[in-house]
Amino acid sequence: MPYRPLSASARRVLILGLDGATFDVLDPLMAEGRMENLRRAISGGVSGVLHSTVPPITPAAWTTFLTGKQPGTHGILDFERYDPAANRLRFNSTRTLDHVRNLWQILGEQGLRVGSINVPMTYPAVPVNGVMISGFETPSHDSDFVYPSDFKAEVLSRWPDPTLGENWRRSMFARDRAFNKSLDYIRRSFDQALDMTRVCAERFGWDVLMVVLKLVDNLQHKAWKYLDPRWRDRWPARRDAVKNVFEHLDRVIGRFLEFAAENDATVLIVSDHGHGALEGKVQPNLLLKEWGYLHLREGGAQGATRGRYLWDRFLGRTGKFTREGDIAHDLAVDFARTRACVMHAGMAGFLYINLKGRQPCGIVEPSDYERLRDALRGRFLGPECQTADPSGRRVALFEAVHKPEELYPSREATKPRSHEEKAAQTGMPDLMLIPHRPLAVVRKIRGARAVRWLPLRSIEGTHRPEGIFVATGPGIARGRRTEQHIVDCAPTILAMLGLRIPDDMEGRVLTDLFETPPVIAIAGADDTTYVGTKTDGTAPTQAGARVPTQDEVFSDQDLAKVTQRLSDLGYLE
Repeated sequence: MPYRPLSASARRVLILGLDGATFDVLDPLMAEGRMENLRRAISGGVSGVLHSTVPPITPAAWTTFLTGKQPGTHGILDFERYDPAANRLRFNSTRTLDHVRNLWQILGEQGLRVGSINVPMTYPAVPVNGVMISGFETPSHDSDFVYPSDFKAEVLSRWPDPTLGENWRRSMFARDRAFNKSLDYIRRSFDQALDMTRVCAERFGWDVLMVVLKLVDNLQHKAWKYLDPRWRDRWPARRDAVKNVFEHLDRVIGRFLEFAAENDATVLIVSDHGHGALEGKVQPNLLLKEWGYLHLREGGAQGATRGRYLWDRFLGRTGKFTREGDIAHDLAVDFARTRACVMHAGMAGFLYINLKGRQPCGIVEPSDYERLRDALRGRFLGPECQTADPSGRRVALFEAVHKPEELYPSREATKPRSHEEKAAQTGMPDLMLIPHRPLAVVRKIRGARAVRWLPLRSIEGTHRPEGIFVATGPGIARGRRTEQHIVDCAPTILAMLGLRIPDDMEGRVLTDLFETPPVIAIAGADDTTYVGTKTDGTAPTQAGARVPTQDEVFSDQDLAKVTQRLSDLGYLE
């Protein structure tokens, strides 16, 4: 039997993830009467803004949701990460997270049955006490995206596109038709998620079940200007078509709420981040070049790099994460003369000092590390990084420049360290560049201007920190408004189920959600928390077991597919 040492306020928990959802879109739709099911859930429960991670990027945020730890602890900031020792980019996966436990492991160790459907950063699928179907970073149906593996054939027979691998449609000559087909695909993805949830629940049983409707995010990335009140009325047909998709989403939300009621489950409706307009792109590597911190290779290397990149895209391949090449495949940087470079960008920019002893061509002495970081932060936040936006208003290109250990202090990070010891750490960048809200950071250098504002026809959507949170059902208070942080969700879910909170979780229990606040108890690292056997009779999965490295997860062909999919949404260049 499941082990619940404390009094539980919830018998079951259904988590419905609306990836990228924002009240900036949902509130007007509810006011128009288009989302009555969501409105009723809000009025009958607790709701408010759910603040995302910094930066508010899908893999960082959902990983924080599932672990109750900030990115500085779990190590995931983006889909990709920079490996300084090899001077190359690598792609994150569940194999990157073997050093932290998540909700599925903790719940499984207590004998609770879990289900995870289309949650980002769950590829390849890992053993759980229940079922897992990976998210949209799954490269192909030949890969290990289902646990248990013998359920995979049934998944593919029921749902030919279970991980939503189709990209946004484009057509030069039939644009409206392609647009409407993309909207229809998104609608069908919502229906499929509900069907997958019902089948998996019946097939495996459940105590906690989570499903993410990922294409809410994709819709806003591609159709933001048809939702933005500044521009939406210029295209009334497309505006109404996109609103109709949200109406369909609300009907599906209503069915999820019915499913929860049938199973006596408390419901959490959450998003990993919000959304807003992407109106331009900023190039910090161009600024670093102008300031003398970054040098390009000579002899037409920049043009050759650009040509190789375009040729690879034409052939449908990418060298970005391949085993053969380093980061010079995409950046024409002369690292022998470069002191700092933004190595990758995912809305924010991730800057690394070219440090002696860490990178192969490092030239910055460790004793100069902190001085250089401070100088760069000062320049990125200074007057030379101010410009006029399209309306003529003076704006700063970067709203913040963070040292990761200051943004995400942890027990390990707060230990006294020399500059050399801090600089030698891997996993986190040396500076995180957070752009002005309507901008996204790109790492490549194009043209001669640090910022490129987009024409209206090219404006899409990008992420904002303000997501959504709705709790409703048994044990939840009624009619309250609140503000929460995504790191608080995991400990809150454990508390509502009557479980102790691991003492290494960095979030807090959101006691104001409940009619009667739950008992909060902390489990130390040495506590034996598992009691009994899992309902399938097997031993619980142990956290911290050694797993294969990232290089064993994705083939070059897999990486090309995933990179193309993420590039289509603007996550990768």
